[in-house]
Amino acid sequence: MADPKGFLTTGREVAQTRPVGERVKDWNEVYVPGSLLPIVSKQAGRCMDCGIPFCHQGCPLGNLIPEWNDFAYREDWSAASERLHATNNFPEFTGRLCPAPCESACVLGINQPPVTIKNVEVSIIDKAWDNGDVTPQPPERLSGKTVAVIGSGPAGLAAAQQLTRAGHTVAVYERADRIGGLLRYGIPEFKMEKSHINRRIEQMRAEGTKFRTETEVGRDIDAAKLRRRYDAVVIAAGATVSRDLPVPGRELNGVHFAMEYLPLANKVREGDLTVSPITAEGKHVVVIGGGDTGADCVGTAHRQGAASVTQLEIMPQPGAERNANQPWPTFPMLYKVTSAHEEGGERLYSVSTTHFEGDEDGNVQALHLIEVEFKDGKLEQKPGTERRVPAQLVTLAMGFTGTDQANGLVQQFGLELDARGNIARDEDYATNVEGVYVAGDAGRGQSLIVWAIAEGRSAARGVDRFLTGGSALPAPIRPTDRSLMV
Repeated sequence: MADPKGFLTTGREVAQTRPVGERVKDWNEVYVPGSLLPIVSKQAGRCMDCGIPFCHQGCPLGNLIPEWNDFAYREDWSAASERLHATNNFPEFTGRLCPAPCESACVLGINQPPVTIKNVEVSIIDKAWDNGDVTPQPPERLSGKTVAVIGSGPAGLAAAQQLTRAGHTVAVYERADRIGGLLRYGIPEFKMEKSHINRRIEQMRAEGTKFRTETEVGRDIDAAKLRRRYDAVVIAAGATVSRDLPVPGRELNGVHFAMEYLPLANKVREGDLTVSPITAEGKHVVVIGGGDTGADCVGTAHRQGAASVTQLEIMPQPGAERNANQPWPTFPMLYKVTSAHEEGGERLYSVSTTHFEGDEDGNVQALHLIEVEFKDGKLEQKPGTERRVPAQLVTLAMGFTGTDQANGLVQQFGLELDARGNIARDEDYATNVEGVYVAGDAGRGQSLIVWAIAEGRSAARGVDRFLTGGSALPAPIRPTDRSLMV
């Protein structure tokens, strides 16, 4: 146990964020550099090393949280990094982007603020990089087997790294011009600077993983031919079909999916564009969708100089405390103020868009909405609550509905789909096609980064067993497993 009295003597502290007026003028991460290290050891000391650590169950990766909390408390950063990497290939990603269901399951959280697990995690890995503890781990010998991984998001990268370290020759195929998937082009720089991705890619290259960018399987390469070329294939293509909003005026200029808007802002940061073709500068912006992607649009609009930002959510505003039907240690739906929301804008709940209004040139000028409420399980409009909101840019951030089938990947492989439209798989992540496996959102549906990494690791074990008859790779979860996160 770290500090036996830490949970009694030390209050919860989190990383400091830079002043709003400063950070909206740049794209750097919102946190004050180095602000965690002076407090992280004491925060790790709040961990009670519970007899039954529910944080393990709350985390899909099964992170050994009490163990690396103990090492962080003692400032044994190398040992903490080793335990952290035992279950997580990319803790610098999860430490910045995960909503931390582990903290919701923390036993201390029953009647006190939980341990700052996420902050401790990111401190450990950042310190490990600074100390040179993160190095390539190439395999001792090669198996002679080859694997293609389709998609370079967190699931694909995790599967590729595990399989490379198991001795297989792995090539990752990515349709974009850079590796990283949504980590690269969907996550704004202020949430995670891309240098964190770049150094992981260099580590993986040094281990032997090959990368093929600007290559879309199903369009640039026939999927069936790819299967014949490799001994096994892992599909980690994500759930990339954005949910649309079929209301009058949807066709107007200035109404875009979030994943049309956000990648262009990241392209500017990468130096590919001088100015984004879709910019919020000087415009009234409306973001439809109250989740993390919507918050990313809000923060991006602030940095582009929007005249105003309004975020809409069809569901009621969550409460500040757990509901009775979301008891500890489940992951509760609580009112959350992200760094983007701290920077300004208005948030409207229980509203639904009825139509968009445009000018004579076909450009969106306003959005019309109405208040809604649930009655007997049905969503009903409230007469007399119509409202017009100025909008010269609208982003649709309402989630994703499944794997893109337009490029022919599903058809060319001959894959079966489940009832939700995701690629069907068995307990070993195997599809109906021999040697073809699926991990992450492509098989699970839209989910969290921790689920993507956990599934990538598990699918890698399934592939390893298929190729060699056995595997020493860990298998954190199976597709039917459920964490305490709802």
